[in-house]
Amino acid sequence: MEHSTNGSTIVLGGTLDVRCTATLRALVYDALAEGHGTVVVDLGGVDSVDLTTLKLLAVASRSAQRQGRRVVLRGCTSGVRRLLHLSHLRGLLAVEPAHRSDTSVRGV
Repeated sequence: MEHSTNGSTIVLGGTLDVRCTATLRALVYDALAEGHGTVVVDLGGVDSVDLTTLKLLAVASRSAQRQGRRVVLRGCTSGVRRLLHLSHLRGLLAVEPAHRSDTSVRGV
């Protein structure tokens, strides 16, 4: 897992699996401890995510809500969205809407 932080945004890349949960947990909870109202976890550069990682983010989100804060996922691929839906974690995590860019030309 690669990561960087920019204020209240945590930008992740690579593979997110059980091996990176301790690092990810520290990143999210440290950002929440800094007092940011909303912590954004940008998954735009992530190749794959496992269920353990999504559960960790859901628990962090619930913890943040109890403090009057939020954890929001950004840049979720369709695979991540599908796993959130299948695991019933979608209701526990705020997910920014996907940005669709329609570059196709119709009627030409």
